[in-house]
Amino acid sequence: MRNLILKRFIQTTASSLESPQFSYGLNWGLAGKGVIVKDKAFQNLKSSELQKKGATVTESLSGLPVHVRGTLRRASAISKAQYSRLLKQVTAHLSSISNIFVHDGAIGSSPKSDAKVRVISDSPSAVLRLSNVLWETSTRAVSHDSCPLTIYAATSISAAVEDVIGLGAQGNNGFIAADVERSSLILCGKAFSDINGTKEALATLSEPVISARGGLPLSARLLVSGDSVVLIFAPENVIRSFADLLVSADAGVVLSHEGVLPLFKTKMSSGENLYKMPSAVILATSDSSGSIPTVSKLSPGQAAYHFLAGYQNGEFVPGYANGPSCIDALDLAKALHSKLKEHQIPTFLVNVGEEGKSVAGKDILKMVGLENIAPFELKRGGDLKGKYSGFLSGKFQEIPEEFSF
Repeated sequence: MRNLILKRFIQTTASSLESPQFSYGLNWGLAGKGVIVKDKAFQNLKSSELQKKGATVTESLSGLPVHVRGTLRRASAISKAQYSRLLKQVTAHLSSISNIFVHDGAIGSSPKSDAKVRVISDSPSAVLRLSNVLWETSTRAVSHDSCPLTIYAATSISAAVEDVIGLGAQGNNGFIAADVERSSLILCGKAFSDINGTKEALATLSEPVISARGGLPLSARLLVSGDSVVLIFAPENVIRSFADLLVSADAGVVLSHEGVLPLFKTKMSSGENLYKMPSAVILATSDSSGSIPTVSKLSPGQAAYHFLAGYQNGEFVPGYANGPSCIDALDLAKALHSKLKEHQIPTFLVNVGEEGKSVAGKDILKMVGLENIAPFELKRGGDLKGKYSGFLSGKFQEIPEEFSF
């Protein structure tokens, strides 16, 4: 297969040397990803240039099928063999298209801990949409990266590809498929318009790369108030209390020794003011049982406990490490514990719905600014501490001793 791709690349190169769009390095890089440029490849065009090539702002979609191989918390409906067949179909399709559009970007904006990404598509509209998700980076950085992610956006591929690979009907608008092992994401049909599904898959794909480079990928959000940056963990039904204060509505940040930044590009013109260590970390819940105070200060160990298992309305619920991931939740909790302890980041548990009273997000910042906040102590519930540990021990074989009250 590799020899066939090389032969096709050499044949295509010989007939394309006179083209002003020809780039030997780019074409060779695309060939390494299984895509042979038939005619022209346009790389890193600006929005205005993409629009001149026919790009349009498409309607946003949601809820398309998402299949991610290699996760620990969600079973995938697509097998390794099916993904291989799909990838072969998609690369063959892209190789048959006259004009290919390429965009280079990154997940996370720290050169030390980001994950480089290359988008290869048959549509300028797909590249326009995806370029608004990825942070900017240089083409050289992507081409010289040791483990870049690849997005194949095949918008005009036949819907029959679903039956060919044995996935069955995936809907009229397409589907999303990713493979952690291959570090690649496939968007078929209009799937590039499902930004939430695409970000979910990209966040999972980027985890191994970001972690290997010293970053800690977390399903959290950022809030900026003046010079302060606050890292917030909260269930989706609670996050509405903070909606007007968030840097981005999307969950997903990278915490590293340099500071903290969103995984994906935001509407802010620059992320430099966010690129610092959090002034505080907030774990928010909504509990009306009376067991959890409105606001209390947590030790790093208590924060790790709450990260793994929340407590809401008298019941234990999954914590803040949900969703598809290729990193074990306990390992994430250990890494978070280490970061909080190493950098001495103040951490608070905030109850936004104590005894039926809703606490507004703007008031929470005032709360955590108080120095006389009491350490966390469950107000009532009998042997709640023992049940708390029992709930976690039922899910994890070993809870570190430092995760204690």
